[in-house]
Amino acid sequence: MEFNDDMDEVETTSTRVNVEEVGRLVSNLIKALGEDPQREGLKNTPHRVARMYTELLGGYDMDPERVVNGALFNISYDEMVLVRDIEFYSLCEHHMLPFLGRAHVAYIPAGMVIGLSKIPRIVDMYARRLQVQERMTRQIADFLQKNLQPQGVAVVVEAVHLCSMMRGVKKHDARMTTSAMHGAFRANLATRQEFLDNISRGAKPLQI
Repeated sequence: MEFNDDMDEVETTSTRVNVEEVGRLVSNLIKALGEDPQREGLKNTPHRVARMYTELLGGYDMDPERVVNGALFNISYDEMVLVRDIEFYSLCEHHMLPFLGRAHVAYIPAGMVIGLSKIPRIVDMYARRLQVQERMTRQIADFLQKNLQPQGVAVVVEAVHLCSMMRGVKKHDARMTTSAMHGAFRANLATRQEFLDNISRGAKPLQI
């Protein structure tokens, strides 16, 4: 059964980013890197970068109540609900380089379900911030547990991190997987295994 409501648009651009100040700082950074911020190819780069950050960091301004927007439904259903392969893009807070991948989110209702479109939006709300993958995974699980009060929540996030691919150890094929479990998924091995089996079945390799 699918409960989808796309009637509302959730804001995904940040109003907290000072576009003018970020542009000035980027211009100074270009200069400090030994380049000329006034040459043709770079002249508009500071403004483009500043505007980019309003989108990449839009999760800070997403209101959790607007994200859910009342899309909670009283339903007599107590089997696992799983949304898998939710693409996300985030910025590592250590080097401000992207990490990207997929989130798999499941819950077992206790009389209430959430609209299908809301789960990817919840993922975006936490991904569009300066983040670490471990914290983001926990935040998604905690949000659903608090707002749905289900029998259990499970979140697995798989991602590639450009900070370990482009610099440092330079391991292109390294993948990071994190998980967070609440309720039945933590207490019941069979429930947890069912979730893990479902997300591994037909899993697509991460690509970049």
